[in-house]
Amino acid sequence: MTDRALERMSGELSPLYAATGRPSIAPERRLRALLLMVLYSVRSERQLREPLDYNLLFRWFVGLEMDDEVWDVTVFTKNRERLIAGAVSQQLLAAVLAEAREKQWLSAEHFPVDGTLIQAWAASRSLQEKSDPPAPGAGSGQGGEVLLRAKVESKTDPAARLYKKATADKSVPSYLGHALMENRHGLVVAAPASPSATAAEREVALVLLDQVVEPKHRRPPGQAITLGADTQ
Repeated sequence: MTDRALERMSGELSPLYAATGRPSIAPERRLRALLLMVLYSVRSERQLREPLDYNLLFRWFVGLEMDDEVWDVTVFTKNRERLIAGAVSQQLLAAVLAEAREKQWLSAEHFPVDGTLIQAWAASRSLQEKSDPPAPGAGSGQGGEVLLRAKVESKTDPAARLYKKATADKSVPSYLGHALMENRHGLVVAAPASPSATAAEREVALVLLDQVVEPKHRRPPGQAITLGADTQ
């Protein structure tokens, strides 16, 4: 499925090849390496280099020959940033879903949704007070309380917000990742990120449903749509 999805994306990936400078990593290989990091919970490109050195299955999946040198970490990272700028991960998800839809693997009635905390690349010590914080009583906390995350921002990542998912956790600069899945095979059908907020998970879930579910007038009569979510 990855092979066919990348074939569908060949037109979008072609502009990402560098015409000058040092040889870059082919976008297709970079995407395959990112998939390995996700599937095997590899935390960084530096940690991925070691299994790529000796694991023949990893090399085969990524497209490296047995004697090919593994990419330098700095080149790896720069290429990742180019993929992010081109929204290539969303295009890959769309291409995989197109394959699944052709095989009739996607259900259109029952969906679970969940969110996860994504820690930002910003340290807590980079936080500083905002120049224009909300006025007292105009915040999003209980009774209009101005929460700390509305008063401060990170110097290195201003869009990240202080947030924690559990009461006992420590608030960290973060974003929220959201995954909407179909219920038949557990395939992810939408996966965006959003600023951290208490109501973000349920608000984003409704937006994602609108994106993937047929409008009511186009669905079979009486067909109900169900959504499963946790208390967050």
